[in-house]
Amino acid sequence: MRIVLFANTEWYLYNFRLSLAQALRDEGHDLLLISPPGPYGERLKALGFNWQPVPMTRRSLNPFRELSLLVHLIRLFRSQRIDLMHGFTIKSAVYGSLAARFAGITSRINAVAGMGYVFSSRDVKARLLRPFVRLALRLAFAGGNSRLILQNPDDVAVFTRSALVPVEHIRLVMGSGVDCLRFSPSLNEKLNSNPITILFAARLLWDKGMAEFIKAIRLLRAGGIDAKFLIAGEPDEGNPAAVPTADIQAWQREGLVEWLGHVDDMPALYRSVDIMVLPSYREGLPKGLIEAAACALPIITTDVPGCREVVDHELTGLLVKPHSPETIAQAIEQLVGGAQLRAQMGKAGREKMLAQFDEQIVIRQTLSVYAELQDCG
Repeated sequence: MRIVLFANTEWYLYNFRLSLAQALRDEGHDLLLISPPGPYGERLKALGFNWQPVPMTRRSLNPFRELSLLVHLIRLFRSQRIDLMHGFTIKSAVYGSLAARFAGITSRINAVAGMGYVFSSRDVKARLLRPFVRLALRLAFAGGNSRLILQNPDDVAVFTRSALVPVEHIRLVMGSGVDCLRFSPSLNEKLNSNPITILFAARLLWDKGMAEFIKAIRLLRAGGIDAKFLIAGEPDEGNPAAVPTADIQAWQREGLVEWLGHVDDMPALYRSVDIMVLPSYREGLPKGLIEAAACALPIITTDVPGCREVVDHELTGLLVKPHSPETIAQAIEQLVGGAQLRAQMGKAGREKMLAQFDEQIVIRQTLSVYAELQDCG
């Protein structure tokens, strides 16, 4: 088959879907990878993939620009004679599916990782956009030869209740998986780390719980807790919830955190720290958490959709209340003072990742959805 993989960033294709692309290529499929332009496009090309940039602006609400993007995609799909379109994230899924329908492509897979800014944010802009996005989703996901892949049971329930897509077309695949060979534990004992190092690794968005994390650090500092706090990642300027760079720099000058920015070697970073924290408001299934757990780190995260699927409370980590700096601080203090507990949770987390989230498991599940559509076709 001639397959197009469409994401809202080339970084996403490289970091989250490279293994799937390689598996599809190994099966003999002809792939086209598309996204807005960016540096990771060249990395995809260097690996032998046909990657092309598309004129997509993630935050655009300009109707002429959006119509131009849709026309571009329709022409591209027709010229490339695409057989199946696989879109990732809500905007790519909607535009990719609509373009595929206009181009006469009946086989469509959409993977929506979380409900996105429009559904998770409380601000006025998100609430105003919500009914229009719901309508677009219904139009995009209609059709018998279409499948929607969701990453956690809560999102399945949301899409089912809202009738955004027929329930028989929904498939649950838990995330994009983790390479448990690459993401593996440190060979060195970390029981006597001094100071204990806590990592926040994610896109730097307010809805990842960044404000709560900083408030928790202030509480811990006031309580005399000796720990080192690292932030890894960059503000996602294409997302309205991006944390301003000036705020992060101010926290660093204040001595609250050390900001690492973008980190290429994430396995090495995970092996160098003691605890992973992500107090997100809602997720699809956060890759950073499964990577950290695969490296045998104990996890502190919120008891919300997407996060709770990764952590078994008090077994592989601690689940805390969302929007609660106090419970984040309490959880950090508990793990900082418990070396054996950190080690036990890390070991259990690694075992859970091997059993449930290894990328080979996820790839097999995803390829089975492709096989469904081939059988239907």
